[in-house]
Amino acid sequence: MTAACRAEHIAVGSEILLGQIANGHAQTISRAFALHGFFLFHHTAVGDNFERIVKVFEVAARRSNVVVVTGGLGPTDDDLTKEALAAFLGRPSELSPEALRQLESWFAARGRKMPEQNRKQAYRIAGGELLPNPNGTAPGVYVCANGVHYFLLPGPPLEMEPMLQHEVIPRLKQIFGGGQVLVSRVIHFCGIGESDVDAAIKDLTGMANPTVAPLAGEGEMLLRITAAADHEEGARALIQPVEDEILRRFGSYVYGFDDETIASAVGKALRQAGATLAVAESCTGGLVSSMITAVPGASDYMLGGVTAYHNQAKVAWLGVREETLARFGAVSEQTALEMAQGVRERFAATYGLATTGIAGPGGGSPQKPVGLVFGAVVGPDGRQTVVRMQWRGSREQVRLRSAKRVLWELLKLVSPRAEAFPGAQSRA
Repeated sequence: MTAACRAEHIAVGSEILLGQIANGHAQTISRAFALHGFFLFHHTAVGDNFERIVKVFEVAARRSNVVVVTGGLGPTDDDLTKEALAAFLGRPSELSPEALRQLESWFAARGRKMPEQNRKQAYRIAGGELLPNPNGTAPGVYVCANGVHYFLLPGPPLEMEPMLQHEVIPRLKQIFGGGQVLVSRVIHFCGIGESDVDAAIKDLTGMANPTVAPLAGEGEMLLRITAAADHEEGARALIQPVEDEILRRFGSYVYGFDDETIASAVGKALRQAGATLAVAESCTGGLVSSMITAVPGASDYMLGGVTAYHNQAKVAWLGVREETLARFGAVSEQTALEMAQGVRERFAATYGLATTGIAGPGGGSPQKPVGLVFGAVVGPDGRQTVVRMQWRGSREQVRLRSAKRVLWELLKLVSPRAEAFPGAQSRA
């Protein structure tokens, strides 16, 4: 019987540990493995140090039977991945005449002579294979030793990702068979706390297949349902009844699924209603408008926005009454409503949305502490809503959470279906 795939990914590069670049390969490889039913159990990052790279190979070989390494295959002295694996395996490196010819041809096609230091890229580990890299000079390496399959891939994403799809995944299918397919469904919530959801799904989080797990989300709550089956249809059939049960319990707080955002859900609702939007922002400083316009096709419904940070701007551009500011202050329900009404009228929009608050870290008082934000939405036929929010966290957290929450309030006002089941439009 073929052993199950127990894989791990090793990212080589001091720039990752220094925080100069993100380890995006970890996500890319994890998604590719899950899509094809292979199990990735560990991620490791290591700097450009020969001894430490050898050490991570020692650890990986004890716990995994597939090791995918990214980075460290270039021509410079600090590109040490191939040399470290050869030393760990106790195997010599051999020059591949064919790989050398391909390298020389690669440079010749660009009118350049191959630098001598690139010659090291034409070496392979004895008993292994060089994997073609049509998008760069560094070929990959495949070696099997003591039951462990090692794949060394270059670091640049435009080189690594095609090799992962065309070299690594097909070989894993040959070695381990098709494997089970893993399918995930992510459900997005707004207007409800993570602890409230978590307390009400204890019976669901204990299941083995499918599994239900909460995901971290800034200003929203996410649940991921993941199922394993022999094919995608089977996995989705396992997910469906669990999804239906979650919607039965929390439908009034669900706005979408998978890659949908609160801004894209709002955009879909506005487009379906034939409605338009104008935005007035104080503490969020244009963040709501940025989120809305990040969605392709937003010009269908987004008319414009005003960042009215100073009180004078609120009066001059939005028609907020000076007596409102004097009596209730800029951070108040009354000011938020007048901002929303003012921007709606100025742009002749169907809906006007506004935010005003104290994002911090300073500027608060006992009566109006840091993190106090008011959001307002004004629509046709006298429809309107105001929400008082009190957040804890950094300035950016207050701004982002406020932006998402007021968009949620807009979604509920635009689409009556949102109250009963706001994610209904997203299921198709």
